[in-house]
Amino acid sequence: MKDRKTELKWFSIPEWEKEEKYLREQHKNGWEFVNVNFIGLYHFKKCDPKDVVYQLDYNPESVTQKDEYLQIFRDCGWEYLQNFFGYSYFRKPASEMHGEEEIFCDDASRLDMMKRVFKQRMLPLLCIFFVLIVPNIFIQGLFDAPVNHILLVTLCIMFGLYLGLFITFGIQFWKYLRSNGGC
Repeated sequence: MKDRKTELKWFSIPEWEKEEKYLREQHKNGWEFVNVNFIGLYHFKKCDPKDVVYQLDYNPESVTQKDEYLQIFRDCGWEYLQNFFGYSYFRKPASEMHGEEEIFCDDASRLDMMKRVFKQRMLPLLCIFFVLIVPNIFIQGLFDAPVNHILLVTLCIMFGLYLGLFITFGIQFWKYLRSNGGC
């Protein structure tokens, strides 16, 4: 029987909660998360099935003060696993949670994380969207060469993907604001 497995999964920027649930389910099924790499390969090793909570924190600045940043989480019983594109991965057995299943102690902290994700991940994508993709769709539409049609289709696909990402993040952010009294 294999004691290691690798799965290809991809979670978009606003889907960190979905990723946390995925990692928790894997651990419940006897697969402990080891790491993830840039192409979305999740590496696991066999373990005893156990309920372990996984949490992600988006804080790229933590790299400059990594020891202090990690110590805060260690003091609260969280095990640090890795950094990946600005997200820090932590885990803690559910039996040690004492009714609290998040690394964020209040709604304002969660909202701050979402604002960091927006500023550092979504704003650059919005710039690419409005400076490169949208204008080029109009430019490619002006010409009637086969290569322009291929570029136009490619740009339209990118337009749809970016728009879907922005809408997903916007809806998640809006729901969070509404459910937490607009903190």
